[in-house]
Amino acid sequence: MPDLPSHAQVVIIGGGVGGCSIAYHLTLMGWKDVVILERHELTSGSTWHSAGLVGQMRSDANLTRMMHYSTDLYRRLKDETGHDPAWREVGGLRLASSAERLEEIKRLVGMAGSFGVPMQLITPKEAYDLFPLMSKEGVVGAAYTPNDGVIDPTGLTNALAAGAKQRGARIFQDTNVEKINLKDGRVHEVVTDKGSIQTEIVVNAAGQWGGEVGRMVSLNLPVVPMAHLYAITKPIEGVGHEIPTLRDPDLLVYWREEVGGLTTGGYERNPAPFGLDGIPLDFKYTLLPPDWDRFGPLMENSIKRVPVLETAEIRQLLNGPEGFTPDGEYLLGPTAVKGFWVACAFCAHGLAGAGGIGKTMAEWIIDGHPEWDVWRLDVRRFGSNYNSQDYTVARTIETYSQYYDIHFPGEERLSRRGLRLSPTYYRLRDLGCHFGEKTGWERPNWFKPYEEKARHGHEPKGWARHSWSRAIGYEHLMTRQYAGLFDETSFNKFEVRGPGALAFLNYVCANDIDRPVGTVVYTECLNKRGGIECDFTVTRLSEDRFFIVTGTAYGQHDLSWLSLNMPEDGSVTIEDVSSSYACLGLWGPKARKILEKVTQDDVSNASFPYMTAKRITVDDVPALASRVTYVGELGWEFYCPMEYGLRLWDTLWEAGQPEGIVAGGYKAIDTMRLEKGYRYWSGEISPDYTPYEAGLGFAVKLDKRDFIGRDALLKHKEAGLKRKLCCMTLSDSRSIALGKEPIRAGDKIIGWVASGGYGYSVGKSIVYAYLPIEYSKAGTKLEIEFFGEQVGAEVAQTPLWDPKGERIRA
Repeated sequence: MPDLPSHAQVVIIGGGVGGCSIAYHLTLMGWKDVVILERHELTSGSTWHSAGLVGQMRSDANLTRMMHYSTDLYRRLKDETGHDPAWREVGGLRLASSAERLEEIKRLVGMAGSFGVPMQLITPKEAYDLFPLMSKEGVVGAAYTPNDGVIDPTGLTNALAAGAKQRGARIFQDTNVEKINLKDGRVHEVVTDKGSIQTEIVVNAAGQWGGEVGRMVSLNLPVVPMAHLYAITKPIEGVGHEIPTLRDPDLLVYWREEVGGLTTGGYERNPAPFGLDGIPLDFKYTLLPPDWDRFGPLMENSIKRVPVLETAEIRQLLNGPEGFTPDGEYLLGPTAVKGFWVACAFCAHGLAGAGGIGKTMAEWIIDGHPEWDVWRLDVRRFGSNYNSQDYTVARTIETYSQYYDIHFPGEERLSRRGLRLSPTYYRLRDLGCHFGEKTGWERPNWFKPYEEKARHGHEPKGWARHSWSRAIGYEHLMTRQYAGLFDETSFNKFEVRGPGALAFLNYVCANDIDRPVGTVVYTECLNKRGGIECDFTVTRLSEDRFFIVTGTAYGQHDLSWLSLNMPEDGSVTIEDVSSSYACLGLWGPKARKILEKVTQDDVSNASFPYMTAKRITVDDVPALASRVTYVGELGWEFYCPMEYGLRLWDTLWEAGQPEGIVAGGYKAIDTMRLEKGYRYWSGEISPDYTPYEAGLGFAVKLDKRDFIGRDALLKHKEAGLKRKLCCMTLSDSRSIALGKEPIRAGDKIIGWVASGGYGYSVGKSIVYAYLPIEYSKAGTKLEIEFFGEQVGAEVAQTPLWDPKGERIRA
């Protein structure tokens, strides 16, 4: 074996399908100095025992694009590299064995139309004709995707590796990484048992060992190896080489052809994690002992759907560990350690996305951003609550055991609840709060006692009734009429300070942050192509001290974005102060009257205008009061040291009783912000869209000094808009858009829903979506598909609520 080089532009740790795909795509994009380090042999970790099913349809447009790209790549790899990945485009069937599952399939078929996947709704008889070994008993419908398929995991990996090597990549097998050295907080050197390589970029593609490699740079990555079971039969009469893959999620089982027999596996209700105390160093081409006790119920279900399996001879029961995450999606992207990237834990569907994973990672590393927004896969989506192994394992077991369940929008996690509590938690519980959870925080969704008081009369149809309560409308309407008090302690808060803080923030933010002390600025941070990477508010506390507030789920992401772009001269420091401050929102027409009862500070409009902040005392509580709103009403957010949080709630709650105050939850906030047209990152805005497309051009200051994304925005502005975010109202107020539903102009699909909900004040079902500019004019009539049915939609003037902004500036 040749000696290791002393330096490489990129070092990839792990020679599975992910690592080889990343090397393939880096070299395809022109980076030749790429090294793969594999502890044993290519594929010898978990890639080799993958079941090999490749399905394209996912619940997210960009994840689906990744899968679709992968199948396109697999078709051409043999001709390009001379190595056959054994891709077979046999098609894929997904059965519905219950009425509720059929609704899910109808929704998937609609989404597939949005995303360009040729998925069809078919009858049980048509499914049987495609897979004649199946029993039709209990089947009420099916979806068929003709260009799904199967692939050989070893063949695919070798083809990708060959393509990478042909363009200059070097692969070193039997090379164990022992240590990663940092210098000034960034990757500097990879130490192996064969020598060291200096590099500025390391990609952790170590699969189920991803957590172990993460710890080499003091990162806790939420990777849990899970033992995945499937059985392979000997040849069965009637099993043809081109039989489609089959999934019956109601029975928790899947099937595919394997050398004239069938492979059948699934996701049991009692899964088993593996290697929590470490995976043996010599673990290669290794399986765990067969576990028929766990697999037995799946085998019974498999026989129920494919009766010939009852007499088929089992050649092998494979029990192989694969890296999983707590939400069942990949870990991709940059981390807080500069130069250290992650692409691991592929959750038993790595082969389906391997091509897209490689493309996405290569673009991200080279260009600073991928073509497609992959927030749902971003390693930074996991907060500090996942530093606990017990917490991470419990969540991963929950996800694995529910892999094939129907997941309704707004569904809440059940495991390891009650981890992060605001100071008001027990007070809210006593008020009848129905809590949700995000990044470990218990957060109010709604308050159940208000259900009996609600008189609004609205009730959504179908799936929208899950995670819904009549109390939401009551909280909404009472806030609009009187006042609402909301606990927002879970928001992430950062302090940016130092002599270089202003220049730094003006470089990473599109808006102008150089405003007087006490000003609150809403801004986006953009990538180099002008896409929205973050959005948050910045309050100037002093000349060189700033306070940033961002959403509960985006703390790690936004903090990482800021840190990776921070100057290295020591002129700027960033501190996460999220756990130091409670946050309460008081909004509504009576908000000022309530606040004036409990403070001696002047909170008149003249003294305390909209989008300003100042320190006040509420009763005995010192607080930073910020006159901002996410609901479209007069009011403030109050930030106080955590130990004062309960006193602050009690003070405002008591003062508000004569004024009709209600306790409010996040579900009511969402309905109000939709009426007002306030954007939600990862909903209506993302790196896929520019501020101009999103209607946020007011928060861009092109005339200030250079900022990230400015050049791209100038080009976008010169070219003119080709699409824009539009608000639509539906003809049926009980039909509530859940996201990704196709939008039609006649027979043509022109887009899909970004977000939706019901506006209790305007009395309409509201939808936001990006539409081609020619369909964006107010009054344009369109249709949106809900579970196979078309509902009329009309583009509306925005905002629907308080279009002149008089209420927020009262």
